[in-house]
Amino acid sequence: MKHRIVVLGAGYAGAIAAGRLAKRLHRDDVEITLVNGDPEFVERVRLHQLASGQDLPSRPLRDVFAGTGVQVRSAWVTAVDADRKTVDLADETLGYDTLVYALGSTTTDHGVPGVAEYAHDVAGKQAALRLRARLAELEPGQTVLVVGGGLTGIEAVTEIAEARPDLKVAIAGRAGVGDWLSDKARRHLHGAFTRLGITVHEGTDVVRVEAHGVVTGSGEIPAQVTVWTAGFAAHPIAAATTLEVSDTGQIVVDGTMRSVSHPDVYAVGDAALAEGAGGKPLRMSCATASPMAWQAADALAARLTGRKVSATPIGYTTQCISLGRRDGILQKVTHEDEVTSTVLTGRAGARVKELICSGAAWSISHPTLMLPSRRRHLVATPTLETRPATT
Repeated sequence: MKHRIVVLGAGYAGAIAAGRLAKRLHRDDVEITLVNGDPEFVERVRLHQLASGQDLPSRPLRDVFAGTGVQVRSAWVTAVDADRKTVDLADETLGYDTLVYALGSTTTDHGVPGVAEYAHDVAGKQAALRLRARLAELEPGQTVLVVGGGLTGIEAVTEIAEARPDLKVAIAGRAGVGDWLSDKARRHLHGAFTRLGITVHEGTDVVRVEAHGVVTGSGEIPAQVTVWTAGFAAHPIAAATTLEVSDTGQIVVDGTMRSVSHPDVYAVGDAALAEGAGGKPLRMSCATASPMAWQAADALAARLTGRKVSATPIGYTTQCISLGRRDGILQKVTHEDEVTSTVLTGRAGARVKELICSGAAWSISHPTLMLPSRRRHLVATPTLETRPATT
């Protein structure tokens, strides 16, 4: 009987993990099923572009994984039973021997009233398309307010301002907008805001979202459209299982991305709480999704084939920020994600950011071309506890 591996979610982490497992394990021994609600791979790092009116390439998952041995199921996951080792889909139940959980994250309102009713977001493709349609309805001179001064908010507000110079565009941050960046990067960022005509509200605590703007601790900011980018939260399915999760709802994993409570479950990407370089939890980002997927797939393949399991602490190198299509910031950081004084800005920064995004999409589109072709057979009696992980 084949070892059944079910991968939930085909974002960056899930798609990479599925492809890497298909490259490392012999098809005669394993059955890999990749489950995803959307039939296409969605470039989440480009959803602000989609929302602003740009079209993204279509990458049907069945085409991406054709000939790899990975079976693609277009279905929404409704529940996971980690004790019975089953996954409930909208129309059936799948059993698994090993689960790779990569359902990612969604936007969170932090308890602020009115977000769900009145705000748009760019946390998923359908949400970005709804925002795109709403922006197309706006008349010149009307206002768009982006709430959230982090990476997502910065990319969204600059993309919208560049695409629609006829609109009034503003961004509001609870603290400073981009205040974690180095001095040079922050100066360039605010110069870009000025060039694009973006109004910046810093130290702004939004306490309520309404139909025509937001209420803050010190007044109101009117807007015809509010875009909420003030943070992400793990998909809630994991928290409803017996898996050990953190207070953020993320599955707690060891250095090989394996659940600390259920050794037949691995979690990668935004869904996992993993320790990175310097002992700090990895933040939700595309920058960590890929190495987490590599780590999980390699560790699982090693355990199943009776080989040595190892784990390397995951660290950071850069933070890449697009400021529209012709400007960007490439902020060099330490492995612990602390900013340095090394920064690349302007068109050069935009080109490098585009190269990174395009490279990530290419790797998804060619899931089994990134590694030497050597698929190994499983050991006679596969076990998930073959050897301890080393860190």
